Amino acid sequence: MDSHNKILSALSDVVVGSLSGDDTESDDDVEEYIEKMKFLFSENLLLAALDLVDRESVIKYVTPWGHSSYHVLGSTTTYIIFPGSNENGLKVSPYCTCPAFAYSVLLSESEVMCKHLLATRIAIRFSRLLERPVTRNDLADLSFRRRC
Repeated sequence: MDSHNKILSALSDVVVGSLSGDDTESDDDVEEYIEKMKFLFSENLLLAALDLVDRESVIKYVTPWGHSSYHVLGSTTTYIIFPGSNENGLKVSPYCTCPAFAYSVLLSESEVMCKHLLATRIAIRFSRLLERPVTRNDLADLSFRRRC
């Protein structure tokens, strides 16, 4: 990632984290937030991410021991998202399993993140994600199906 994209990535972290995401935010605060986002992201990317959030396409799976996994329902498949920090607050590199992330972010560096990653970060900030518990039996079934 070149220095320009590193700066944009850091700015996006600040902007995404700038609102508390609770009910005390006014409409003006949300409008200001969206204006800041327009400065950092293309209009198409921002609208696509907001559409995913509005359609409740961001899912947070939580295991009994507290591990979280984020998934976004795409138009053809579900993508796994690593939003940039884990449960312990450690910074990790943000990542999405979609082809757009691989091309636009990693290869051509034309975007800082894909719509799935941006949608996940917005959904986390505003508590607009679906939270689904995953039981030990669910994990065992998943593991069994992958071996078959």
